[in-house]
Amino acid sequence: MKTTFALLAALTLATSAFAVEIGKPAPDFTGTDINGKTIKLSDYKGKIVVIESYNSDCPFCHNHYASGAMQELQKDLAAKGVVWLIVDSVGKNNFSYRTPEQARQEWADEKIAATAWIDDHTGVIGHLYEMKTTPHCFVIAADGTLVYDGAIDNRPTPFGDPRRANNYVRAAVDDLLAGKPVEVSQTKPYGCGVHYAD
Repeated sequence: MKTTFALLAALTLATSAFAVEIGKPAPDFTGTDINGKTIKLSDYKGKIVVIESYNSDCPFCHNHYASGAMQELQKDLAAKGVVWLIVDSVGKNNFSYRTPEQARQEWADEKIAATAWIDDHTGVIGHLYEMKTTPHCFVIAADGTLVYDGAIDNRPTPFGDPRRANNYVRAAVDDLLAGKPVEVSQTKPYGCGVHYAD
């Protein structure tokens, strides 16, 4: 029993050591996008980066894209020089997993306007950032500091128009661009649980 508790304590400490933290450097990662391109977070140093945990089969995530609100936000922020990285951490054995070919078709069908869709079926990036739901969003300042971690907005529902919500990601980026501290830096993410590989 003592050994079990010791192992659990060690695992907890190991996990917390990798936890993302507001005001600290965002953990670097390397992934492969759906076109086979290597994506490194460090390649975008000097730019504001948004990371979005993604699964279009999740009703919450689906509503943001079906309404066009997410694509509009992606385009608006891209016009301001912001990088938007979709991270899809669905494991290969889950029905929501997309092959690169399926993902490319979905990208075209949904008119996704992100910078890249990263295939994270191993869950390495998702676990590194402790992504809990789809969507779960992060905003990283140009100096590499994590400044926002949480929900896309204050409207935790899979129905209706997300444009009517207070969008935390947009607000965080606007604060950064205005040279101000991010007013809301952390919220509780809502949506469907991330379907990591077993």
